[in-house]
Amino acid sequence: MDQLKAMQVFLAVADSKSFTQAAEQLDLPRPTVTNAVQAIEQQLGVRLLQRTTRKVSLTVEGQLYVERCRALLNELEDINALFLTNGRKPSGTIRVDLPERIARLSVIPALPDFFTRYPDIKIRVGANDRLVDLVGEGIDCAVRAGVLRDSTLVAKPLGAMKQVNVASPSYLAAHGTPRTLEDLREHWAVNYFSSQTGRDLPWEYVVDGQVKTMSVRSKVSVGSSEAYLGACLAGIGLAQIPLPGIEALIQRGELVEVLPEWRPAPMPVSIIYSHNRHLSPRVRVFVDWLGEVLRLDDGNRSNGV
Repeated sequence: MDQLKAMQVFLAVADSKSFTQAAEQLDLPRPTVTNAVQAIEQQLGVRLLQRTTRKVSLTVEGQLYVERCRALLNELEDINALFLTNGRKPSGTIRVDLPERIARLSVIPALPDFFTRYPDIKIRVGANDRLVDLVGEGIDCAVRAGVLRDSTLVAKPLGAMKQVNVASPSYLAAHGTPRTLEDLREHWAVNYFSSQTGRDLPWEYVVDGQVKTMSVRSKVSVGSSEAYLGACLAGIGLAQIPLPGIEALIQRGELVEVLPEWRPAPMPVSIIYSHNRHLSPRVRVFVDWLGEVLRLDDGNRSNGV
């Protein structure tokens, strides 16, 4: 097996954390996969993987090798893609990271349209609310909600999502409805903690165009947008949630908007990718398509994200 193919095999094992799953994905015999990884380790003179009867994990050297392999193979794919001729459509694999609610409600339901346009492209979707390291984890592009602080990334703004304060009917029946900001001192909130700092984010509201914050007591803190919504629906506390995606819950009475005069500021949404990497044709068409699917404005209306 040539070295480039062996690198592809190693990446499949590293990503799936399983020799068996990697063999199934690549349609190769399991011994072939095992031999390819062993050959790389023998050539380098280091152990790249820790193997137990239950799982496979990367060593420190293995993590470094994964990053360099991924960068090299991605660059090779991009070089080949630059010379598409005869109307050939982009092909290859795209690695994308999405906030979980945006993935579930907007992007994944629209993927059949993308595959109709580009049948030779495959997509690996990471769907969570953790801020991933695009370069270190080999992610081609990501969608991020909120203010961006990483100046090393290229950002394509998509607009903003209107946000509202909501509670479940069961919570309001038990605790009453807050009418003023001062009332929040007698209420409970579902808190959301930052994946970067681990700290709970404060309650936000806007006064005279300025974003203000305050602390609201809480029994539960979560780090997932789906868990955040679930905790609010369960009656655990008040929540501040982007309006797109919960309109139906409000219309059905499963959630009730409160304190409409003190809504949080609209949440900006952007597509990001590394500035030091040329966008391959397959990533470029995907980024353009994402822009179509997630088209937003300044937060004064919603689009079902």
